[in-house]
Amino acid sequence: MNQGAREKRGRAGPAALALAAAAFLAGLAGAAAFFYFYWTDGENASQGVSLALAFAGMGAGLVIWAHRLMPDEEVKSRRGPLPSSDAEKKEFRESFISREHKIGRRKLLGLLAGGVLGLLALDSISLLRSMGKSPLPVLYQTAWEKGARLVTFDGRPVTTAMQRGDILTVFPEGQTDSITSQTLLLRMDEKLLRLPPGRESWTPKGFIAFSKICTHAGCPVAQYEKSVNILLCPCHQSAFDILRGAVPVGGPASRPLPQLPLYEDQQGFLRAQGDFSSHPGPGFWSYKS
Repeated sequence: MNQGAREKRGRAGPAALALAAAAFLAGLAGAAAFFYFYWTDGENASQGVSLALAFAGMGAGLVIWAHRLMPDEEVKSRRGPLPSSDAEKKEFRESFISREHKIGRRKLLGLLAGGVLGLLALDSISLLRSMGKSPLPVLYQTAWEKGARLVTFDGRPVTTAMQRGDILTVFPEGQTDSITSQTLLLRMDEKLLRLPPGRESWTPKGFIAFSKICTHAGCPVAQYEKSVNILLCPCHQSAFDILRGAVPVGGPASRPLPQLPLYEDQQGFLRAQGDFSSHPGPGFWSYKS
């Protein structure tokens, strides 16, 4: 670097220092604002703007520091004798003090930059709060359990008085707000059922129950084609054959609707033998269908 460039950089030093410090202070303000908005459940726009200010201030401060304040000359010189005259000693002191000031301002900028990084690290740790609880075992289990009585949405117990061809949405007693437990109950002709092996005792008097949540995208399976014994999902037109255990026969669904095993108690009420045959709703990682 020539002498003119060094003098120009030296004159720009105070202004560049002020700009870099201002940028880091803006980054500090942005990081602190994000922390406040996040923990007070502020609007997403406020969180986004404050986080953008934090990163922009940090980036601008580093760029100004690197381009306007860091020396880029290469100096080579042989080691000479120690200063002996008063003039040489004075020049040495002035040179040393000048470099001491540069080190001091670097320390100030370093503290500001470190403060921004510290707050951003705190913001990042805070984001762990948004991960919530582990979804398991909710993904595998519902509110259905052995002996749970089937009830309608208004809590009315279901008996075996339903007619063939009727359809009803039922829940486990006391759990009518359980979304994953919503179930379709139908009464079919027992002679027509062709269920998978091991399910012969799951359909007392022709009553058969399946999860109402489509195995494709989780929409409610809400349509029943009585003439062909097919359940339909209105979202993407997946079709399920009731007589064969709700296996998919059309549409994008690739997995049968989970079946709920039933039995009739001594009072004529329908109860569950246990939970569904598989997890309700779409497939997910680590689940082996």
